[in-house]
Amino acid sequence: MTLQQSKIHTATAQAHPNIAFIKYWGNQDNRLRLPANPSLSMNLGELRTVTTVTFSAKLRGDALSVNEQPVVGAGLERVTEVLDLIRQQAGLDWSARVESSNNFPAGAGIASSASAFAALSLAGAAAAGLNLDEASLSRLARRGSGSASRSVPGGFCQWTTGSDASSVAVSIAPPEHWDLQDVIVVVSQEHKAVGSTGGHHLAPTSSLQAARWPGSKPG
Repeated sequence: MTLQQSKIHTATAQAHPNIAFIKYWGNQDNRLRLPANPSLSMNLGELRTVTTVTFSAKLRGDALSVNEQPVVGAGLERVTEVLDLIRQQAGLDWSARVESSNNFPAGAGIASSASAFAALSLAGAAAAGLNLDEASLSRLARRGSGSASRSVPGGFCQWTTGSDASSVAVSIAPPEHWDLQDVIVVVSQEHKAVGSTGGHHLAPTSSLQAARWPGSKPG
């Protein structure tokens, strides 16, 4: 991720989506987005989300736009949940304007929520005047989207299970460690019928989940 900060209440950050070699599927805790199993991933360097967060006393509520289109409803609510965590840590009660853009389709299976919440966490924390380390940023991003925790460190990453405090992602190798190329074929730019959040809620109902997570039981 990269960061550009112009004033203490405005900051811009860039983050990349990631693709998992060993994917996490299902949560031990859906509210905290604690994964049922650890995972390994790599960041996709050519794909990016750029997000600017501005806190202002003049705003009457949080506002979100993606690719210059306003977003309301569930999408805005998820962003507000992360902003609330930032405001709580910073002792700030101002609303925020969040402007985000992607150079790849969102909601189509290319982990746009991972890069989105990683960029939001870095830009939001910086705009609020917080100086968070990488682990704290990974933890914050996880609250918006589990896989976003893996888009905070660079290169190849491991995200561990654990508690709210300990379940974070760390870099296990730099981007150049393995010469791997990821090929993406976009067959549709429409949003997935079932998003990842819904899929994680459904995971415990699968008879196959027990093989991935010995502690699970089909519902």
